This record gives sequence, C-alpha cells and structure tokens, in this order.
Amino acid sequence: MVDEDLMELFQAGTVEAYNILVDRYSERLMHYLFGFLGDKKRCEDLLQETFLRVHRNRHSYQRIAKFSTWLYTIAGNLARSEYRKQKRRYMYSIQSVSRDSEEYEMPLPDETFLPDKYTESALQDKTIQDALNILPSNFREVIILRDIQQLAYDEIATITGLPMGTVKSRINRGRSKLKQLLKNIYPFDKEQHQVQAESTKSVTQLKAVQ
Repeated sequence: MVDEDLMELFQAGTVEAYNILVDRYSERLMHYLFGFLGDKKRCEDLLQETFLRVHRNRHSYQRIAKFSTWLYTIAGNLARSEYRKQKRRYMYSIQSVSRDSEEYEMPLPDETFLPDKYTESALQDKTIQDALNILPSNFREVIILRDIQQLAYDEIATITGLPMGTVKSRINRGRSKLKQLLKNIYPFDKEQHQVQAESTKSVTQLKAVQ
C-alpha cells in the first residue's frame, strides 16, 4: 500500500497505518538526520519528534503532496534548527576556551554510531560520513537527500524551500567538494587505493546501497 493511502487511513483513525509508516521510514530518516548532524542521541530525539509531529498534525496533510516530501520537510526543518543550535553552542564553547577569543567552526562527529546499511563497507561508510561532517551544511543536506535518500529534484526543492536551479547547483558543487574531500581523507597507499576509487565512484555516480 502506498504512503498516501496509509496516511488517509491514519487520518480516518487506523493507528496501524501510522505504525507502518513509522516502520517504513525510521531507518531512512535516521540516516538522513545522522548525515546532517552526526550525533546519534540527538538524531534519535529528532526522529521521535518528527513522527510525533506527523501524529499531531496528521489532519493538516493533504494528498496533493507526496507523503515522503511532507515527512522530509518536517525532519529537515527540525534538523536545520538543531544544526544552528549546535553551531551556536560549539562556537560559544570554542570562544570561551580560546586564548584569542576567535570564533571558528569545526565538525561535530559522533564516532560511536556509523550506520553501514547504505554503503558497501564499514570503512567506506565512515569515510563518507567524515567527509559529510566537513562539507558545509548547505551542500550536505542536498547531497544526502539526492545521492543517499535518492529523492527527486522537485521533492528536494520543496523540502529545502530552494529554487530548482539552486538545488541542482548545490548538488553539483557539493558532489565536487565531496569528491575532493574523499580523496583527501583516504590514505594514498596501495592497499587503500582501490577502496578510495570505489568510494569516490559510489558518491559521484549516485550509488547508495539501500
């Protein structure tokens, strides 16, 4: 049964339909949120908050929009808000301990959680996540939505609130930056050279193992 049918059933009072949607999207949304924020615990909280909002606002959903677009818009808004909070907290912390009081950004990786269901190996997954953590957030989000979540350009435009041309431009520029980051992150010895090539190829050719 398609998402939109399940949502209509849920709006009519069938709680089981809601549970199916939660099961269907939990892993994908967790991967999206983690790729955006890199913090397992906070992503779990945001995942729960996303579905709580779906439950609370179920009657505001209209079938003229794809359910997945509506869902990712909710999750994306929460993720962007949390990212801004993380950025402010981290820059405040750096400023507090810095001798010269200069503000600067650093990635906020969580090394305790490295999802491997969408990549060819744990090594490749960790490397891509490290690169995503470094990638500027405006490029990171669209790369995750397109190349990992495999959403259509029009969905991404709706989710992010960006014009289609901007979405395509950021995806192209983000891929270029990510490709360069992957080259820099991988060690350049013979044993790792083939892994580097395969991982770079998987990103630039939109390959995401679901």
